Amino acid sequence: MKTKKSFFSLFLMLMLSACGGPLVAVDVTVVDQKTALENQILGSYEEIGNDMALLASVRSVDETGALKTVAEIPKGKKAAIRARQRQEFNNDDIQAFKKESCAGEGADGLLAFLAIQCTKKKDERFVEFAQAIIKEENKSRLVILKRIIDTNENFAKDDMPKVQKIFAGLNRDKALPGEWIEAENGEWQIKK
Repeated sequence: MKTKKSFFSLFLMLMLSACGGPLVAVDVTVVDQKTALENQILGSYEEIGNDMALLASVRSVDETGALKTVAEIPKGKKAAIRARQRQEFNNDDIQAFKKESCAGEGADGLLAFLAIQCTKKKDERFVEFAQAIIKEENKSRLVILKRIIDTNENFAKDDMPKVQKIFAGLNRDKALPGEWIEAENGEWQIKK
């Protein structure tokens, strides 16, 4: 019996050593807390966009032609939807500012006006217009981030800097090659 066990053990060792490599390749993806928070922020942001689309598609008359009363939208939700609408309206201008190196994604989650890049290339009226649209975009972003914090149980009111930092990472990831982005350490670079 002992000889059979020894023979079986020797046979098993020879078989395993003949494989010459790992028996099974395993890819492990670790989802850390930051990724989970990024997903929550992104999901909340997309939900506001879906609410915006839903609100725009609601009919205000019934089948007889009479006006229907529309359910009142909570103030915070309404402000976030309006902010997303402003973002959609200004998106083409913002993309143009980024392409012209007048705007870049900041490490604080806000759109930064790149004065040195912009003022040497453009006239004063263009610069003023860019600054006004960037200011409006940042106001919209802050309204949306506040709504995300208010509606997410994982965030408290004092978590705004943390949420902005996560949002900045998402913005850097979405930035197109050739656009200016600010790294977490504060260094500005052109995304490759």
